[in-house]
Amino acid sequence: MQRAGPKLEFAELATLFFIQWMGLATWTVPLTLVLRAHGLDDILPFAFATNATAAVISPLFFGAMADRELGPARVLRWLCVASAASVTLASFAIHRHWHPAAVLALIQLYAVCIAPTTSLSTTIALAELRDPRRQYGPIRAMGTTGWMVGCWLISLLGADASALAGFSGAVLWLVLAAFTWLLPDVPPPASAQHLTLAQRLGLDALTLLKQRDHRVVFLTASLFSVPLAAFYPYMPMHLRDVGLQHATAWMSLAQTMEIVAMFSLGTLLARWRLKWILLAGLGFAFLRYFLCALNVKFWLLVGVSLHGLAYTLFFTVAQIYVNERVEFAWRTRAQALLTLMMSGVGNLVGYLGCGWWFRACQRVDGTHWSLFWGGLAAAVALVLGYFLATYHGIGTGLTPARKVAAIPSPPA
Repeated sequence: MQRAGPKLEFAELATLFFIQWMGLATWTVPLTLVLRAHGLDDILPFAFATNATAAVISPLFFGAMADRELGPARVLRWLCVASAASVTLASFAIHRHWHPAAVLALIQLYAVCIAPTTSLSTTIALAELRDPRRQYGPIRAMGTTGWMVGCWLISLLGADASALAGFSGAVLWLVLAAFTWLLPDVPPPASAQHLTLAQRLGLDALTLLKQRDHRVVFLTASLFSVPLAAFYPYMPMHLRDVGLQHATAWMSLAQTMEIVAMFSLGTLLARWRLKWILLAGLGFAFLRYFLCALNVKFWLLVGVSLHGLAYTLFFTVAQIYVNERVEFAWRTRAQALLTLMMSGVGNLVGYLGCGWWFRACQRVDGTHWSLFWGGLAAAVALVLGYFLATYHGIGTGLTPARKVAAIPSPPA
């Protein structure tokens, strides 16, 4: 039986994020090598696209279930079990050389199961923390740390190109499912209202976009995700082109700076308005791509480092925005909607659009990197301009409690 009592301790929430992101990494990072080792190169782009399509399909549905029927901890538990089962089946299918279509279908099933887990764990953490502004950054940093440990685990097991990577992830998802029994059971509010199909699917969360600042933050997150999608697929290629052979190791600079930024969030949130922190994230993203466009080894590494700052100061702060500015009964659906806009719509358009832009920047002697990153820097500048022109925010004279009340959300 789950306990319902005092707020969760930092260590419990840190463990939740650590295990979850460790499980995500054990499949996502080695997936390219695993598929290539088993002759499945043709489905590689579609395998990565499953994450984006899943983020469009499942977060709102399971977010609505968490808000209205089961509570986030229970939904997370069963999704962990389903994730373990689906990644086991996908790994078995790869190992046994099933038809590529069957393998891709199982990878898509796994993606559907894991897509809502990040918004659910975020909702749980932000609801349980006594001071989310000060405490959430270090909690989220443990997720990044778990991701890095997951990569090291796969390397130590020698599973970089083996289906063992998926089986390892399945074990971690089952561990996380067991851990959810330590989380408090927060039942959703009782309601005698008959739920429509749209409400059960979570589509009523789209009404949050009627409020100006909600709409601006969600749309900015989606638009920002488009140029952001170029970073991990193409930055390693550029690093190799300038003579930095250990691209994966150099890419870890981004995660290192991400952890530093997470631990600094409490101080920033205490001193700055959300608006200026979100703008800082967009500004760092523009500067990152601008420096990459210089096509100089030193500035390229500086640009890689700035990725961690850009990601944290915008996307993590956007999650805190949702926690503070959306009514409690809507928060799981709101976090799910944010996931849909970023990882779903934004990433899907980004993967396709950046792939087209990359091909357009090919020349006889190789990639025109200055043009490639310069174009993406211009795209980020447009997103920054849109946010600056349309986001109003709340005056600094309001207390946090009054700030929440100052921006009404639709009734539950």
